[in-house]
Amino acid sequence: MRLQPGFSATDAEQYAERLARVATDCLIAEARLSPKPGLVDARGNGAHQDLSLALMERSAHSLTPTFCQLALHSWQRRADIALRQQVGKLGREGEASMMAATNGVNTHRGAIWALGLLVSAAAMQGDSASAVLITDSAARLAQLPDEAAPKSFSKGLRATQRYQLPGAREEAQQRFPHVMQLALPQLHRSRQQGASEAAAQLDALMAIMTSLSDTCVLSRAGLAGLQAMQQGAKAVLIAGGCAQPAGRAALARLDSQMLALNASPGGAADLLAATLFLDRITEH
Repeated sequence: MRLQPGFSATDAEQYAERLARVATDCLIAEARLSPKPGLVDARGNGAHQDLSLALMERSAHSLTPTFCQLALHSWQRRADIALRQQVGKLGREGEASMMAATNGVNTHRGAIWALGLLVSAAAMQGDSASAVLITDSAARLAQLPDEAAPKSFSKGLRATQRYQLPGAREEAQQRFPHVMQLALPQLHRSRQQGASEAAAQLDALMAIMTSLSDTCVLSRAGLAGLQAMQQGAKAVLIAGGCAQPAGRAALARLDSQMLALNASPGGAADLLAATLFLDRITEH
C-alpha cells in the first residue's frame, strides 16, 4: 500500500472501511427499493424462487470484508496486471464467502464484479475522486487480463455469446455507460424535479433498463423478454417517471410483464447499486 504525501496508513484504512460500508449499504438499498419489476424487494421475491430480501441482505453483509480488502490493496495504485490479478483473486474469494453465506445461492455475483471494480478504482484515486475518474480507472482494470479467472462460462456469458450482445464485462470496459450516461443523470434530474428518493432511484433503474442488454433477462426470457423490459421501462419514463400516477401505472404493468415472463433484470439491479455507490461517494 503506497501513500501520497499527507496520507497515513490510518487514513487508507478508514477510507477503505468507508468504501466497503457504502458499497454494502448500496446493495441493501437496491434490494429494499420497491416496487421493482421482477426483482426481489420489500414486497416479495419477484420472479425468483430461491431468493428473498433477508437472503439478499445477508449476502450484502458477507461482502463487506471483500470490499474493504479490495480498497486496501488498490489504495493509490496504478491499473496494471498485478493489481488486476489481485482484484480478481479477492473477488473470487468474496464470491466464495457470499455462496457460503447464502448456502450456494448466487445473489450478488454480478454486483461483486461491478462494485468490486468501482471500490478498487475509488481507492486507486484516493479521497475526493470524481465519478468520471473512478469509472475511467475501473475501465482500465477491466480491460486487463486475469489469467487465473475460471475458464467456465456463466449464464451471463453464455447469453452474451448466444445473442451477440454486450454484457457486464463490456459495461465495465466501456466506463459504465449505463451508469454514467443514463442512471446518474436520471437520478439527479428526478430529484431536482421533486421526486422522492425512492421514486428517483426507481427512475434511475428504469433509465438503465431502457437499453441494457440484461443477461439475466436474456437467460430467462430471450430477446422477447429483453424487448419487453426495454419498452416497458421507456414507457415509465415517458409517462413522467415513478413520481407520477401514470408512471407508477406503467411500472405496475412492467412488473406484471416481467413476472409473467419469469424474467428478473438482475443486471440492471447491479448497475443501480453501482449508481448509488458513485452518487454517495462523490456527493461532496
